[in-house]
Amino acid sequence: MRGPLQEPGGKEAQDEGAAAASGRPAGVPEAEKGSGAGSDSDQETEGARKPGELGNDTLYLRSCRAHSVVPASCFLRQGNAPELSLRHRGLGPQGARALACALTSNPYIKRLDLRDNGLCGVGAEALAGTLSKSRSICDVDLSENWLGAEGARAVCAALVVSPAVQRVQLAGNGLEEQAAQYLAELLLAHTGLKSLDLSYNQLNDQAVLEGMISVNKKVCRGVSEGETLGPALAENTGLMELSVSWNHLGGPGAVAFARGLEANIFLRVLDISYNGCGDSGASAVGEALKTNSVLEELYMGNNRISAAGALSLGLGLRVNQTLRILAPPARRSPR
Repeated sequence: MRGPLQEPGGKEAQDEGAAAASGRPAGVPEAEKGSGAGSDSDQETEGARKPGELGNDTLYLRSCRAHSVVPASCFLRQGNAPELSLRHRGLGPQGARALACALTSNPYIKRLDLRDNGLCGVGAEALAGTLSKSRSICDVDLSENWLGAEGARAVCAALVVSPAVQRVQLAGNGLEEQAAQYLAELLLAHTGLKSLDLSYNQLNDQAVLEGMISVNKKVCRGVSEGETLGPALAENTGLMELSVSWNHLGGPGAVAFARGLEANIFLRVLDISYNGCGDSGASAVGEALKTNSVLEELYMGNNRISAAGALSLGLGLRVNQTLRILAPPARRSPR
């Protein structure tokens, strides 16, 4: 959940620089220069396929022209590779729309990495249609795109009807209370989702406790209205890794998560570090560990937990038989 892909090498930058010097868009082959070159290139691409069938590169180039965006050369070079990495390319909403057209007909891509492209909500909505139709993409990274609530709504709705997707990264997208409702619905509906990264967002106690009251009413009628994301975690069937690190979950938010953890029988890895959960959160997690018999890794560092909170956590560890890794609270430097 934490290892970033390596950036593409320097050759790509040289290719794009040469393209700019020649006056043609980056990623467009040399043969396409001139008034009729585009159609000639399309014909050559189509010649190796069935009549009327267009290649992904041809579809992408046409889509880029239609949306007035410069093609990403690395997309053309990767061809039918199972992994498409376009992180840090500055695609923007229009670039996302152009890409979505080409991805819809690509049955080869299994991992889609669009981290840090300024997609925003509009770009997310464009890609949502592709995700909902794809039967091959199983790993999606949309981190650092500032999707916001609207982007989260579109993406989560698409993932709910896309059983192939097993791993989703939505870190650093400015997700707040409004987005929490859509995230809970995803947890409840997508039983095939194995890993979800929500780190570096703005989910707080309000988002966890009140952001999904409507979902809570549907599946947790016996629980008080205030507890929402916790019950969604409890009802989830399939999720094995969850990260909510670097958010704003205080004691109440941690308590809600802990109660969900008590009932969850699938989660193996939970990261709630850097949230300020405090002693109350640590105590609640300790109680959950007495009941939970599946969690294997727990990360709780930098949560303002004192010796009293650590003791409560330790009491739960004495009973728990499955936890293998515990990242304890970071030691405070002496004053």
